[in-house]
Order: sequence, then C-alpha cells, then structure tokens
Amino acid sequence: MSELPPDALQSYTDKWLAVQPQQRLALAFVDPQQHAGHIALAALEQELLAAAYGIREPQVAAVKLNWWAEELAGAAASGGRHPLTQVLFDDARAQALPVEYWLAPVRAAIAQLEAGTSADFSAQLAAAEPLHGALAALETAWWFGPAAPSAKAARLATLAHLLHALRRLHDDAERDRLPLPMARLARFHLSRAALRSRSDSLDQALRAQLSDLARCWDEASRHDGPLSVFRTLEARTGGALARAGARAGDPLHVLQQGLSGGAFGHTLAAWRAARRWRRHDQR
Repeated sequence: MSELPPDALQSYTDKWLAVQPQQRLALAFVDPQQHAGHIALAALEQELLAAAYGIREPQVAAVKLNWWAEELAGAAASGGRHPLTQVLFDDARAQALPVEYWLAPVRAAIAQLEAGTSADFSAQLAAAEPLHGALAALETAWWFGPAAPSAKAARLATLAHLLHALRRLHDDAERDRLPLPMARLARFHLSRAALRSRSDSLDQALRAQLSDLARCWDEASRHDGPLSVFRTLEARTGGALARAGARAGDPLHVLQQGLSGGAFGHTLAAWRAARRWRRHDQR
C-alpha cells in the first residue's frame, strides 16, 4: 500500500465508533495500520447509512448518495476523491471486486429513501434487506472473497438496523417511516403522537417487536456463513440487547442505555472471528 497520512481515517473512524462504540474492542484484532481498508469500509458503510436514514429531506439524501455512486463507479480508475475511497482503492481487494458490489448499496439506499412505514414485521424485514444485504455482501466479499456466502451477514445486518431504529423511536416519531410497523401500532392502539412518551401500550409494543427481533437473531445466528470481526461484534451485542429489552419493564430505556458487562465474552467472540478471518486469508 502507498504511504497514507496517519490521520486520514480518524474523523470517519470516530463517526463510526460513535454509532458502534463496541467496535473499539475489534480494533485490538483489526490493526488500523495494517488493515486500513477494513476500517475504511466500515466507515463508508456508516457514511451511506447516515445519508440514507439521517438526512430528513429525500432530495438532499439523493444528491449525496448519487455523489457516492459516481465516486465509487470511477474509483477503480481514478483512485477516488474522498479520503475513504482513496484508502479503499489503494487496497488490491477493492480493485478485485466487481463494481456492482460498490454500487448495489448506494442504489438500494436511493430506492428506499421515500419508503413509508411497513405493514408488518415481515414486510419491515423485506424492506430493509436490500440495502443492508448489499452492504453485507460487499463486506463479506472484502473480508472473505466474492465466493463467500453473505446471507447470514445480510440477515444479521438487517436485524441490527431495525434494533437501532427502535433506539431512535422518540427522534423519529414524525418521520414517514416509523420504527414500529403498522400492524404493531394497531394492535396496541398507538398513534404517532403516542410514540413520543412512555406508556404501558408502548412498552408492550416494544417488547413484542424486540421478541420478534430476538427470535430472528437466534435463527440467523445458527446459520452457516462467515462474519467479519465487526459484524460478529455487532451481532453479539445487538442480539443480547434485543433479548434484554424483550424482558425489560422499560424496554426503550434498556435499548438506549445499553448493557453493562460482557466485555470478556465480546472480546473472546472478536478474537475467534479474527482467527477465522486470518485462517481464510492464509489459504
């Protein structure tokens, strides 16, 4: 790899870690100096998700995402203009991947910009899968090669997104796409305004949603397929949080505060994931 400024990734890494602080554990096994592209890919994913979900005006989000589409489409030839693209395409892995791996997440993000609230939990999963599945496919191909299956990573990435959306329930109560599907709102007689403050009905709806998430998490975790070190940590912490929230008296408080403890188990899981990844790289 060519010489890169030591702080080229730092601001983007910090934004990623602000959303996924548990990934600080992973950095003990994925050295930013040796594996800058792996960090850059995680940071790129966060940039795309921030555009897809964090920008409230769909037209503004579309402009940003179209810029990324143009950037990623030409990066193999130009080396890129954005610091993340420059780091990624300085790595031979980026050059080896077909351009569709890079463009599929951006296209999926644009396609879902004006999507409304899903009818039920199954529809919610189906609506989120194209974007998060495309990101998981790109990540899996980067870490393990294009032949590696990504279905397990895709489902876990989708579940992690739906969990993160629940944590932002109060903030997103005015958006067209609500974190709880319509069937869930109807069952517990919840209006949009009722999502802004705690109630018994809201607690019950959240526990029902989290129970479905936890069930799907357990099912997905039993499937075969490689996971990056980052995805392993996200899946482990997210699954534990969904299960804890489903049992909690105040599920939203549990989601927003997170779980204390478990650092040893998370570290062990990251170490095992890193060992599997390194074994694959040595083949």
